Amino acid sequence: MADRPRDLAERMARRRKIGDKPAMRSDDGYLRETFTLPRAAARARAQAFFTRYPKAGYMSAVETWRELPGGDIEFTMRRLPSAD
Repeated sequence: MADRPRDLAERMARRRKIGDKPAMRSDDGYLRETFTLPRAAARARAQAFFTRYPKAGYMSAVETWRELPGGDIEFTMRRLPSAD
């Protein structure tokens, strides 16, 4: 008997989770760094990251970000390990 869509979704969700947190794809080749900084410092850190690892060469990006209750910004930057 075929699985219901809900069964498939639950099985995929279990596979993606590590403990309470969703798993980041560690097998996709990207390196990730997560920062928690005040807004101005977060902006400066992201700009410095893009200066050091240009988008064109390293496929750099802000992967996720969120504003925390205290006003700090938590964000994850990703990039390839080396530029071609």
